[in-house]
Amino acid sequence: MRNTILYIATVLIWGSTWLAIEFQLGEAAVFTSVFYRFAIAAVIMWAYCLWARVPMTFSSRNHLFIAILALFNFSMNYVLIYLSQQYLTSAMTSIAFSTMLAMNIINTRLFFGTKITVRVYLGASLGLSGLVALFWHDLGVQNAGSLLGLGLVLAGALAASLGNMVSVRNFRADMNIFAVNAWGMLYGAIALAIVVLVTGSGFDASWAPAYTASLLYLAIFGTVFAFATYYVLLNDMGPEKASYVIVLFPVVAVVLSNLLEDFAWSANTFIGFALVLIGNAVILTPVDKLRQYFTKYTT
Repeated sequence: MRNTILYIATVLIWGSTWLAIEFQLGEAAVFTSVFYRFAIAAVIMWAYCLWARVPMTFSSRNHLFIAILALFNFSMNYVLIYLSQQYLTSAMTSIAFSTMLAMNIINTRLFFGTKITVRVYLGASLGLSGLVALFWHDLGVQNAGSLLGLGLVLAGALAASLGNMVSVRNFRADMNIFAVNAWGMLYGAIALAIVVLVTGSGFDASWAPAYTASLLYLAIFGTVFAFATYYVLLNDMGPEKASYVIVLFPVVAVVLSNLLEDFAWSANTFIGFALVLIGNAVILTPVDKLRQYFTKYTT
């Protein structure tokens, strides 16, 4: 029952963060908004770790890997996502970002030598076909903005995937995940603050109610809480079952976008959405289960 509640909570939170990001755009510079998000998250994580007396000391080498994790998972990827949503709806961004699942498999092969199965190639092919279908009408110079948004979100997914590889290394080094997240979010906030200063973006924001509420939601629930629940699921259920979160959160994002952003459905978006989700499911589902499903529904 606990895992079911945590699973539903993780899917609903991460599925809704894409829409929450929309309220961050235009109220402050992207670097500034992401800085505030991780600064708040870092304060909360450090407060929790100190309260729970989590050991916070690491070797210099491990701090280097935490800094690399922060670069990919707690700064760069979110900047790219925020930038992409200036050109795409939250639904389109979330669907494209879910291709991180295939990137994770490929990067696991490159960095850790894990064998890539046939079902992964099949799932990745379906996902790629889905993206082509989703953005079919934008494959032209006149829709360069949409293609730029797609490129940004795919770059964000790649950054997140590389961060996941560092996270795997840290897990194998028996590093406490809460301490790693606390340090990582702090490093990410510091890096973003430096970028804000260098670029002259400024720390000013309008602090309108919608902006403030969405910022707190993204920092507290979308960052601190969702990461915590997801890592508990990883520990309790294993990576394959827990990773179905990536398959399901675009569904929540699409439903919310349809209700609140007037997300326009067409044959291309429907086919593309279905292909990406099916591709992700195929990647995660062992061959014997696929065979069972096929037998069940074709006999």
